[in-house]
Amino acid sequence: MSKNTLEFLQPKNWPPPKGYSNGVAAEGRQIFVAGQIGWSERGELVSDDFVAQVERALANIVQVLAEAGGKPHHLTRLSWFVTDKATYVARQKEIGEAYRRVIGRHFPAMTLIVVTGLLEQGAKVEIEATAVIPTK
Repeated sequence: MSKNTLEFLQPKNWPPPKGYSNGVAAEGRQIFVAGQIGWSERGELVSDDFVAQVERALANIVQVLAEAGGKPHHLTRLSWFVTDKATYVARQKEIGEAYRRVIGRHFPAMTLIVVTGLLEQGAKVEIEATAVIPTK
């Protein structure tokens, strides 16, 4: 397979973002992962804890991506939907640690949206992903 063809876009005079990229240009096979929550293979939430749900949602994204032959470094965009902004802000350090355990030090373009609720009862975060896998 050819090398990863991601280009991280950072305007010259902008301050560097923390934990994400302002933009990503990519070539290859596009993969779109539906919003993932912190549930197990049995469809049960792994915990009531926000950070545990984040870690599992990210792991679920990695599992779906693997079905297409992708890896975390192929991610180009993550859209996060959270039900509690205060919890997200207060636990950013722990969220970052969980993120690096699952995704590593790869930081695609990201958006965080605060919502009043998610479809699944007890879900506190849902993350959808886009990835581009280089073609042969």
